[in-house]
Formats: sequence, C-alpha cells, structure tokens
Amino acid sequence: MRRFGAIIIAVWVSWFSSDPALAEKRVALVIGNSAYENVARLGNPANDATAMTATLKEAGFDVVDSRRNLNIADMRRAFRDFSDKARDADVAVVYFAGHGIEVDGANYVIPVDAALERDLDVYDEAFPLDRILATIEPAKQLRLVILDACRLNPFAKTMKRTIGSRAVGRGLARVEPNSPNTLIAFASKADSIASDGDSKNSPFTSALVRHIATPGLDLRKAFGFVRDDVLRSTSNRQEPYVYGSLGGDDVPLVPAKPVLTAPANPQADIRRDYELALQLGTREGWNAFLAQSPEGYYANLAKGQLNKIASEEARVVATEKARIAAEESARLAAEGARQTEQAKAAALARAAEEARVAAEKAKQVEHAKVAAAEQARATAEKPAAEKIAAMKVDAGTVAGIDRTAEKAAGDKALMEARPQQPKLPQVASLPAGTMAVSPLAAGLLIKEIKIELKRTGCYSGRIDESWPKGSSNETVRKFARYARLSSAPEEPSAQLLELLKTKPDGFCPLECGGREVERNGRCIKREAPRRAMTPKPLSGVARADAAYRNGTYRECMGPQTGCYSRSIKHGEDHARQWCSRQPSC
Repeated sequence: MRRFGAIIIAVWVSWFSSDPALAEKRVALVIGNSAYENVARLGNPANDATAMTATLKEAGFDVVDSRRNLNIADMRRAFRDFSDKARDADVAVVYFAGHGIEVDGANYVIPVDAALERDLDVYDEAFPLDRILATIEPAKQLRLVILDACRLNPFAKTMKRTIGSRAVGRGLARVEPNSPNTLIAFASKADSIASDGDSKNSPFTSALVRHIATPGLDLRKAFGFVRDDVLRSTSNRQEPYVYGSLGGDDVPLVPAKPVLTAPANPQADIRRDYELALQLGTREGWNAFLAQSPEGYYANLAKGQLNKIASEEARVVATEKARIAAEESARLAAEGARQTEQAKAAALARAAEEARVAAEKAKQVEHAKVAAAEQARATAEKPAAEKIAAMKVDAGTVAGIDRTAEKAAGDKALMEARPQQPKLPQVASLPAGTMAVSPLAAGLLIKEIKIELKRTGCYSGRIDESWPKGSSNETVRKFARYARLSSAPEEPSAQLLELLKTKPDGFCPLECGGREVERNGRCIKREAPRRAMTPKPLSGVARADAAYRNGTYRECMGPQTGCYSRSIKHGEDHARQWCSRQPSC
C-alpha cells in the first residue's frame, strides 16, 4: 500500500511540474455595443458579449475584461488599459460585437456615440482595427481578434462623401496581419454581410461559444467547425472567414485536458492471458497459458484450474465405472451365477462406488480451492483498480473540466435551429475492449471461435489458427449479418467467442448459389430439367403397316364406296401404297 501511494504521489508531482500549459497567462477584452445613439439599436451584441465572457471565464482565462456600449472615449481608454494586461501575456484575445465599417480598404469598429455624417468623420469617431492589433502585439504565443461586426452598415446611406473616389465598402475589407501567430476572424467573409440573428445570439457567436473553448482543439479546426455551423444555420447565406496564419503545431485556445495514467503493471499482459484462458475454461487453454507463463502467481492459479478440470474428469470416469460394475453385479444375480462370481462382482461394485464417492469429494475440494483463489485474486486487484479510477477523477477535478457546450449562452437557440436527424434502427453490437493476448493464446482463441462458427453453420473450413483479414473474412461477416451486429469483428476476441456460444446449432442457414439446391444439409448442383420426348410422326409406309395390322384399311382409305375394293384388288402392296398417301377417292 505504501509503495502504491508513493507511485501516485510521484505521478502527481511530475504532472504538476512538467505541464507548461498551466503556466500560460491568457487575457481577453470583450466588447458588445448595442445601444447606438444615432442609428437603430442592435439587439444581439450585448447578449453575444455576455455569452463570450462566460465562455472565456469557464475556459480559465486569467483576465476577462467585459465592457458594454462604449463611446469613442471609453473605447480608447479600454484598449489602453488592456494593452498593459497583454504586455506579459502568452495569449491575448479581443472580441467585438456591434457595427463595423470599411473605408478605403481600412476596417473600423464603431462606438455607440458615432454619427459619421461625413466619410472623414470615421477617423475621429470610429476605432481602427490596426489600433486593436497594436494593442495585443506584445502577446508572446497567440494574438486573436474576433469581429462579429459585419452587419449591414446603417451609416453608409446617409454618409456624405468629401472625395468622390473614397470608397465605403459593404461589410469589412480583407486584411492580412503583419505579425506572426495572429488570427483575425470575421463573422462573414470580406465584402459580405453577417446576420444579427433572430434568437438571443447571432449565428456566429452561437457557434463560437460552442467550439472555440474546446480543450486541446486547434483554433484553425475550431473556426472550421464554426464555419460549418453558421453555413448550416443560415442556409449557406453567411460564411465566416479567418485571416492570418499559425505554425505547424496545434494552437488551442484552451490547453488539452491533463490525463493521469496509472503506473505500468508488468503483470497486466499475463493477467489478460489468464482471464482469456479462464473464459475458455479448457485443458488446452490452461496448458497454452502455462507454456507462455510457467511461473508466478497466475501460473499457480492456472495449475489450480487444471486440477479442477482433472478432478471433474476423474469423477466422470469413476461414475461410469461404478455404473458398469453395478450393472454387471445385477446381471450375474439375475442369471443365477455362482456365489463366488456374484460375490466378486459385488465387491468390485462396492469398490467402484467408493472410488466414485472419493472422486466426487476430491472434485468438490478442488472446486472450493479454485473459488477461494479467484475470490482472493478479485479482492487483491479491486483496491488498485479503485485507486486508479479515483486518481483519474481527481485529475479531471484539478483540471477544472466541467464545462459543457450546453452551458454556453445562445447554444440552446442554435440547437433548436438545427434539423433533427432521423433515428437509425438499433442493432446489436459486440462490447468494446478486445483484450491483447499472446500469440499462443490468440491461436487457441481462433480455434475455439472456428469450432463455434462450424457448430452454428457459419463456417465449413479447417479448424486452424489462421484468421482471415479484411474482405476475405466472409465467415465472420455472415455470422454478424444473422446476429444483427452493427459491424463484423475485425479481430478474434473473447467477446465474440461468448456471443457464438449463445447461438443454437445451425444458427446460420445454408446459403446455396443460384445453380445449386439444398439437399440433406449440402448444396448440390441443380439438375437440368429433362425435356419431354416428342414422338416422331410415322412415315406413310409405317402408317400403312399399322393399319394393315389392326384391320383399319377401310378407315385409312376413306368411307367412299368402291375405294377400298379398287385398291385391294391390285394386291396388299398396292393397298399399302394407297394408304400411305392417304388418297381421297
């Protein structure tokens, strides 16, 4: 127990001291502008900022500065204060929800007090994207700007142009960050409009809070999931876009969940082989196990299992001998044999019965020994398993992994907007967790599986240790089809063997080809149907001979008067010729 506790402590210490992700400083500034003073109010940005703030806090960010409805002065002050927090940060994130505008290829986010009567006013009344990028420039590992600001710009229609060539674009303009490890995410790609949404949150933010804080998920993949969700929820009308690039390593916004693994157990492979042999329960299985692992704790258990099998076999033999001896004694008594022969037979019957009783007792003793040994094994292995399970639970608690996608604000609306998938019919499946076993035990397992497959009628080949791979494993696919498994097992397993044992003989019906028929449990070639023999028509002479033999010359020659007599008076040969031609008189 002390040794096991020391191992656990060592694992915990190494985990806390070696995980660099725990030392990262992550900061975020979240702004939601809804209450615009000079144009119509936006409904969702404040809600979107609330959902994003909750998501980042649950993700364990060190600083989440959340602001609402900032005018230009407050916005300048907020970014100035945030630049100090980003100076020593590893990850810096800025999220803005509200109106944005593009003028002459430059992007700006709009405070709530902006009027923008002229195009020149954008330089004084709006906040440039370049200034936001400069704010998070000091961050060491990742700089991320998320703009849910591609909505329809209400200032564009009323804004006066001081220079005719100055362009005021639709949506935001394409941007390429100058700094490495910088990403800029738009709710909709350049020069297109994003939807504010009909629910509590915009489609873009609803997808963001679902995916962006997934532990260990690379940001590029997370934004890919966001894109798919938004396209689906907007019927392909809005496509989010990400500008910038990252390196070859995964860059998650939230580090992957730390997982504590149990110390390696050198007896694990032997234990798996032992449990497989225990499921087989045959002398061959235990001999194969002992050939692989002749010494040690599990070898002693295996020898006890062999003694149990031997005691059962001895009991069966002794019972049969006692039955034969009793029948012989009864036969001699019934036939009136000599007293000496009867006495000898009775003595043999008594001895055989005593041997049977002794074998029965020996069997009970061996069964009790094996049951006690298995109980002791289970008791010894249970505390270790419980400690490992408890250690994994504690690791999850320390990591603070309790967040689920359903807790994020706006997720419920997104889930309701998605079409419901049809339910598929339920089919049986094998339990997961195929045991890794030694080659010797695996060969024995394959033999046992083939024996059961042959018994169920699913296999008719040789009983050997080969296991067909891929498309050649037609036998197992046939069994899986009739057993209604979701998929055919690719590898032999104890679970497959146990499932086979539950099926009756002839479980797989005989399948014959198109040119075969089933006969006495075998497929034989179908015989071609015999064509009826059509008798050939008789020749004229043959018909005449037949008429001559049965006396039907008159009918053959016809009913006309004198026709028969005119023919017959010239002789029988002449009559035959006339009859063969069937003339009419």
